[in-house]
Amino acid sequence: MKLSILRAFVVLLVAHTVTAAPVEKLVEIVRQDADVVPESYEFGFETSDGTQHEEEGQLKIVGTDSEAITVKGSYKYVGDDGVTYNVSYTADEHGFQPLGDHLPKA
Repeated sequence: MKLSILRAFVVLLVAHTVTAAPVEKLVEIVRQDADVVPESYEFGFETSDGTQHEEEGQLKIVGTDSEAITVKGSYKYVGDDGVTYNVSYTADEHGFQPLGDHLPKA
């Protein structure tokens, strides 16, 4: 009797450990590039899991008290649910403005 209770406990413990343990996968950078100059920049990268990010920024009204930067870019990744999520965005004097099919609309 004690042996069968112990076996049942071990089976439950192993089952819980297997289902509760997060699966981590190694992700490598497969592409990375950048170009930075005084009044603008561009960068991009891609990883082995399909994640991609591209961005560029530009100074505007250079040399004045109103000097600001505008940014536009996009990224994509595969979520835990297996769906590929795409987001494009701008950031400027109007704030950060992301767009994506999965994001709520204003």
